Amino acid sequence: MTELTPALISALKLAKDGDLHPQPTNKWTHENATVTYAKNDRWKERPQKIKSVTPKSIEELSNSGLIERRNLDTDAAKDVYGITMAGKMWLLKNK
Repeated sequence: MTELTPALISALKLAKDGDLHPQPTNKWTHENATVTYAKNDRWKERPQKIKSVTPKSIEELSNSGLIERRNLDTDAAKDVYGITMAGKMWLLKNK
């Protein structure tokens, strides 16, 4: 099985939550990602930053078969990536 770094594991978990879309900042995150607030923060004063993934992480995960492109017709740099069944199984075994 594939050995993943902590950054790749967090990228795979982010892909599990939903498809990863390219952003203008050369990062990948969910389609309509916005700044959220901690659930236990009573006053909603501390925003949680938007989690994102680097293109290098996307490339490494797709080469290992844990995520895949959704639309093979478009350019790979602008395509949406989603988790595969192999990625879900990896997360189940290595949580």
